[in-house]
Amino acid sequence: MSEALHQTTQMIADGQAILAHGALIGDREGQLDMATFELLRASGGTRLLQAKDLGGFEAHPVDFVNWVMEVATHQPSAGWVAGVVGVHPWEISFMDPTLQGEIFGEDPDTWTASPYAPFGQATPGDGGFLLTGDWPYSTGTDFCDWVIIGGRVVRVEPGPPDFRHFVLPRSDYEIVADSWNVMGLKGTGSKNVRCVNAFVPEYRTLEQAKVNEGVYASERRPNVPLYGMMFGVMFPAAIAASTLGIARCYLNAQREYMSTRVSVTGQVAKSDPTYIQAYAVAEADLEAGESHLKQMLCDLFDHVSRGGSITPEQRLRFRRNQTRASDRVFESLAPLARLAGSAGIQEENGLERRWRDLQASITHICNIPETIYYAWGAQSFGADVPPGTMY
Repeated sequence: MSEALHQTTQMIADGQAILAHGALIGDREGQLDMATFELLRASGGTRLLQAKDLGGFEAHPVDFVNWVMEVATHQPSAGWVAGVVGVHPWEISFMDPTLQGEIFGEDPDTWTASPYAPFGQATPGDGGFLLTGDWPYSTGTDFCDWVIIGGRVVRVEPGPPDFRHFVLPRSDYEIVADSWNVMGLKGTGSKNVRCVNAFVPEYRTLEQAKVNEGVYASERRPNVPLYGMMFGVMFPAAIAASTLGIARCYLNAQREYMSTRVSVTGQVAKSDPTYIQAYAVAEADLEAGESHLKQMLCDLFDHVSRGGSITPEQRLRFRRNQTRASDRVFESLAPLARLAGSAGIQEENGLERRWRDLQASITHICNIPETIYYAWGAQSFGADVPPGTMY
């Protein structure tokens, strides 16, 4: 374990009670509670992927995955925020130096939100763009001072689409109140954000294709393995880490529930062969998913450290396996939800809340397997990968 990871995870472990209590508040209030936010921030976990010259740790990707999993194990919504907000410093580390200074110059723990969906329309202007749009799912946005949002540049002349990431300070966009009313992961506070004709200077934009293909990283962070890991690996890895951590939270709750559960027929759950078998399968599949995700990241990181570049084939293979890991774990946990019986849906035991959180996490686009399976298969057989596939 690296010193950076030990520092971040130890603080999370010591703050388990804060996270457990915060889960109840977050579910009720629809966003992280202040104590949870302060714990995550103080742990330094969002600086794990941040460049050292920007105040970060520049740690191994698996260190980041382990921190996210640790947070999610104790509070699913906090783990989801940790994954999404925590991966943004990786991208910021190869943004324009002026923008890096604006974001991290006074505070290296500054949080940045997203989403990346290209819902904005950007009109070119003098030195930049006028951006207008409305974006859902801005995770942890109430605690963020900046946002990275996707948009398309409006062209007067015909040409290929120009999709970009636009980076805006908190003063230039609006958080839409009461726009996060959902089944699970309520505490993430993933509200809508919007802006109308917000001016975004050119240096606060990144061409999406250059982000995806590692162009900015190779130009601005040459020979630094962490930034050669590719967006289509790092962002899905953050989502997978959150999802697997949430699955661990649910499975831990199931174990506690099983220790005292007695059915109406008098069957004791912890000695029920059917229940025990389902629990064993879930444990095995979750451990396999955790190990698989980490090993893939280690393999890719070692490859980049030796001077290699991550190919489209490697990226699609990672995405194929990453989505399968999340899906397999969810499928393994579903029988336990049924075996818990009607007592398992009572709010007082917390089992149903964790199950709702897991169901919400599996709907993220990075956890949808069918699209990636087809894209991987198409590439494997020499056909074109469908446009818009994240890899």
